[in-house]
Amino acid sequence: MRPAVFFDRDGVLNEDDGYACDPNKVRWVEGAQQAVKAVNDAGYFAFVVTNQSGIARGFYEERHVRNLHEWMSYELAIIGAHIDAFEFCPHHPEGRIAHFRTLCSCRKPKPGMILTLLDRYPVDKHISFMIGDKQSDLDAAKAAGIAGYLFDGLDLRAFITPLLA
Repeated sequence: MRPAVFFDRDGVLNEDDGYACDPNKVRWVEGAQQAVKAVNDAGYFAFVVTNQSGIARGFYEERHVRNLHEWMSYELAIIGAHIDAFEFCPHHPEGRIAHFRTLCSCRKPKPGMILTLLDRYPVDKHISFMIGDKQSDLDAAKAAGIAGYLFDGLDLRAFITPLLA
């Protein structure tokens, strides 16, 4: 059993410029890559759980999200960091794409993505936590039985350091 950090993506790891899917336009949040490395070095799992309603809205496809996550993994590997798993919710109840227009258990504030990772990995949820930039992130964490912290948007490395101590 190991602890885990669950990161929201947009607004925590990368700047939230709205419906991020193009690696050429993504900007890392200050200290984000170093924060992931600190999580890795501390022996925690590093997970990303992100709502991606842009898929349901028809702005981009699932493959674009996967490509962005592959790019992020490559960028993190340059500094010796990694994400253990990416989970994303493509659904939205008002989506334009019928296949993704649904109320689901994975879209935050529901805990589905977190629960999936808790089932898949040997996580000690008592010392695990979520870092998000919205109340829905914290609500998902609470519903999954883990702590949640609201990121201030400044330096993620500085934000996470005391949480890993």
